[in-house]
Order: sequence, then structure tokens, then C-alpha cells
Amino acid sequence: MKKTISKIAIIGAGMAGVTAARTLMQAGHQVTLFEKSRGFSGRMSTRRTEFGSFDHGAQYFTVRDARFRTMMQWALATAPDIARPWAANAVRVLDAAGRKAAAALPTAEPHWVAQPGMNALVAHCASALHDAGRVMLSTRVHRITPTPEGWVLNAVDANELDAVYGGFDKVILAIPSVQAAELLRNSEHHAAWAQSLDDVVVAPCWTLMVAYPSAVSVSPRKPAVPLGPQWNAARSTHHRVAWLARESSKPSREPIDRWTVQASADWSREHLEDSAERVKAKLLKAFSEVTGIRAEPDYAEVHRWRFAKTEKPLGKNYLWDAKTGLGICGDWCIGHRVEDAFVSALELSLALA
Repeated sequence: MKKTISKIAIIGAGMAGVTAARTLMQAGHQVTLFEKSRGFSGRMSTRRTEFGSFDHGAQYFTVRDARFRTMMQWALATAPDIARPWAANAVRVLDAAGRKAAAALPTAEPHWVAQPGMNALVAHCASALHDAGRVMLSTRVHRITPTPEGWVLNAVDANELDAVYGGFDKVILAIPSVQAAELLRNSEHHAAWAQSLDDVVVAPCWTLMVAYPSAVSVSPRKPAVPLGPQWNAARSTHHRVAWLARESSKPSREPIDRWTVQASADWSREHLEDSAERVKAKLLKAFSEVTGIRAEPDYAEVHRWRFAKTEKPLGKNYLWDAKTGLGICGDWCIGHRVEDAFVSALELSLALA
């Protein structure tokens, strides 16, 4: 029996969207991947600055699932430097004043980071799609409509012009739950799904990025002495700060002393609509309280993630309606980890491949 080849639109080019697109293209389907940003990443994002890079989204990833491990084996075989374990001097747990509040978290499980930034792994997984011309970056889809001739996507392109793409047999949404629910409602389709997605809880996160170039020695005979604590990563019980990491401690990163500071979920919710300058001032104060670093950074910026860490997942690996050809996947379906996004997308793709 001859296999039916489908024309499939996938919206979202984070780990979930790229995994779905890659799996379905390998199965022989005609795939088009749409992404509103200029590159691949989702929350596996990396910000480039004159002082070095910041992984201002996901800080690391784990490899627990056997299928994700297989993917990582392929990634390392095809690009040996694409990722390495991150020796973070054991992740500390700190109290509000930066003192050790508990034993270091177990280190038996490697904390992996992609190189030269977290977005590199997603981009590598998407390389075959990109080479085949199956990717539409800087294209924001705002409506999906089923028609007798197939699904039609209304979008805005990189030039802020309206664009229409049609004739798709299937559509997969690989975007945050709130955005997926909004798209379903805009399209007046699958109202029941939109309601179930409303039950998913994903916390926001304000993220601070700071750099101290003066902490780097210019002489090889005088090694640089990092500012502040001698640890490289910590969870904090400070009411404003949940996580701190020294970016320069990660493999293949620039030597300038840099920190990424992620605010707590509760504080981020409370200050979600505050101005960036106000948030930056408050997080800089909290950073100095936890680390003891009082020096003024040469670089300090914040980024607001409206949808960061899943607190209440959907409870299903994915959603799929074979009758209409509509599917939804993402880390938030089952958890919050990078590999959760991979597993959700892989299982959905295999269900319709």
C-alpha cells in the first residue's frame, strides 16, 4: 500500500517544533516550519553582546529519556562540539543573603549546555530543514482556518505585510499554551481544546544579564580572579531571585565575567508589567545581596519571558485530532524540560507519520 504524503504546517521553531518538523520530513512528508522570530530557539535562547553571550532562557538541559539520548548521540556524532556537560561546581542552594542553606544538589546527572550557545542545538537539529528551504522565519501566524482545499494560514511576514499560506493537510502548533489557545480562539476552532489549555499554568520570568569585563586579566601570568562567590551556579530562596549562573563558566564561552539571574515566579508575576528599568534596578540590588558583588556592571539588561517554566502541565503528551488534522505539542504538555518538548513533539509526529 502506497504511503500518503501530507503537506504539513508547523508553527513554532523551538525544540518541539523543530523535532516535529524534522521527524515528519524524515518520514517523507512535505513540511513547512513557521517561526515569528529571526532564528531557531524558543526558550533555548542565546543573546549575543559585545561582552559575550548569555543563555537567557533555558540554562541547561538533562538527558533522561532514551529517545532524547539517541537524538543527542546523533547530534554529537554529526557535530562533536555541539554540546558538553557543564561542571558547575555543584549547584548550590542559597538563602536570601547568599549563604549556603542546604547541601549542594546531586551532580550525578550531567547538566548539558549547547555550544557556543544554547540555541546552537536547536539550529543544528533544524539544519536539514533550513537547507531544504522548509523554514519561514520572521513569519508570525495569527490565524489558521480549515477549508475544503486544506488549512489556510494567515500571517505577517518580516516586512509587516500580510501573507497567506494554504493547502496544508495538517497543522501542528508547537508554541506556548497561552499562544496556542489564543490562536485556536482567533480561528474559532477547537474551543474545547482552548479551554483545556487555559488550565495549563506556565510561570513568567524576568531575567537579568550582567557583565564585568574589568574582572578579566589581560596578562596570562596573572589569571583572572572572578568577582564575588567561587561557585558558578545556585538556586536561591531570595524572594526576587530563583537562579544564578556564571555564564563564563560554561564550556566554550567568552572569558568575561558574566551572570544570568532569573527572578522567582512569584516576583515575576507581581512585576510582570513593570518597566524594564525598574525591574533591572530591583534585580541588580537582589543580585548584590545574594552574591556580595557590589561593583557596577558595564552591561546590565533584562528580558521578560511571559511563558517560562511550567507549573501545571496539560497532563497529556500531545493533542491530536485526526479528523481535522490539527495537533498541539510542547514541553508544557508534560513538564518544563527541554527533553519534555522533544518527547511531546516526537510522540505526536510518530502518531501521524
